Amino acid sequence: MRKRERENPCGVCGHYHKYEEGEVCGICGHRIPDSSEKSSIQVSAFPSEILPEFVYLGSYDNASRSELLKTQGISRILNTVPACQNLYKNSFTYHCLKDEKTLQFEDANQFLEQCERDKARVLVHCMSGRNRSPAVVIAYLMKSRGWRLAQSYQWVKERRPPVQLSQAVYEQLQEYELKIFGSVDSSNPTPPIFLPTAAPLFNIGFPKINDPVPVPTFNTVSAPSIFERSAINIPPHEFTFQAIPTQKDISGSPLNANPPSSNASDIQMDSS
Repeated sequence: MRKRERENPCGVCGHYHKYEEGEVCGICGHRIPDSSEKSSIQVSAFPSEILPEFVYLGSYDNASRSELLKTQGISRILNTVPACQNLYKNSFTYHCLKDEKTLQFEDANQFLEQCERDKARVLVHCMSGRNRSPAVVIAYLMKSRGWRLAQSYQWVKERRPPVQLSQAVYEQLQEYELKIFGSVDSSNPTPPIFLPTAAPLFNIGFPKINDPVPVPTFNTVSAPSIFERSAINIPPHEFTFQAIPTQKDISGSPLNANPPSSNASDIQMDSS
């Protein structure tokens, strides 16, 4: 009997596969990929490791996969979005930031410092893992490691490429840098590309308001209309609607076996 696989959860959905040897999982339909098949899509269920065996950065989707977090040894979760629910309070130690608009860097740093003292692995997450949670990790690097904003941002960006800060969040980081170091370092070799201020709504395929409406192109050669076709000129007198000829008699024809009577009382029946 083949050995059950209990050490490698699916990199796509997080479920544990029943067997090894690359067989399809009976729970989710995926299979454990070989080392040569691993890609960014297949490991997307795992959060990004920012500081080895300590700080992990991810999304709300990552935070909802409790089994995957346990396989990475994560025991504490820093939730940076008040609207996100803390799903597994019996399995993890949660700390949630309360302010929706302003990031509370000092509050988050105190929790992360305690995690580092306890040598506990912690997941820092927001909804997508691209804006709020990376900013909290960057602020922690500035405070705990003494790195400037540019260096901290580059460190996080290299380990989690989808990071994309908004301008408002980056300005909060600049204010925090000024608070820690007394100045803002403007020598940023790779300035961040900010998120748009107003995210567009879902595009279902309709053209935008300012976009020109495309003019449909029709074939120049087409069949003429039935009203433009020339009428078929057939004289009406050539049509015959009677079954019995009236002009000519055909000799030997069974139709002439009973010639019409000359009696006036007989009425000739119509053949139609």
